[in-house]
Amino acid sequence: MKTIGMVISALLLNVFLSCAGEPQQKQEKNKVVTLSSNAGLLDTATFAAGCFWCVEAQFQQLNGVDTVVSGYTGGYVKNPSYKEVCTGNTGHAEAVNIIFDPKVISFDELIEAFFVAHDPTQLNRQGNDVGTQYRSAIFYHNPQQKEKALYYIKRLDEEHAYNKPIVTEVKPYGAFYIAEDYHQNYFNLNRSEGYCQFVIAPKLEKFEKVFKKKLKNNSEGIK
Repeated sequence: MKTIGMVISALLLNVFLSCAGEPQQKQEKNKVVTLSSNAGLLDTATFAAGCFWCVEAQFQQLNGVDTVVSGYTGGYVKNPSYKEVCTGNTGHAEAVNIIFDPKVISFDELIEAFFVAHDPTQLNRQGNDVGTQYRSAIFYHNPQQKEKALYYIKRLDEEHAYNKPIVTEVKPYGAFYIAEDYHQNYFNLNRSEGYCQFVIAPKLEKFEKVFKKKLKNNSEGIK
């Protein structure tokens, strides 16, 4: 993953140099309400990258991320339950809304983290988690996010960052159904469980090594 991180970092630098001085496009109103006192200054990114327990734990570590909310999106069934989504028949993906401070961490940097956090070449699965609910997807909130998502996918494929083509979907953000309470902050509340110890913890450790300088409070990672 270090090589992929370096490729994306180089692309980030190119984007920064080419976009310096350009006016920011107006952001669409977020559909998820955060109770943060800085709500007016925050933005939202929405990613699907396999089991949302893993993705939530990874993005919670990044400095500038205010809140990560696990939920379901991209489908056609209203107010689905976790059990329904797990059947793969709702059309929804397990996803996370990442509420972040763009003055601290940019959408480009979150894209970088997204491509390091999972394998975007696996179609409708991540490891042993199989089904369309585990697909890789970026749900954009505005044209700028869409443009950047498509740009990074194109360039990563051109750079052969992965051994296979990226299959990440890029779709407009729609209805986002917040998952049941027990899914929120799952890793931090259930560290002793087998899935947390043997699946999430190793992925989180690798993620934190790549983003060591971007972790909250310069933490030493998972404890």
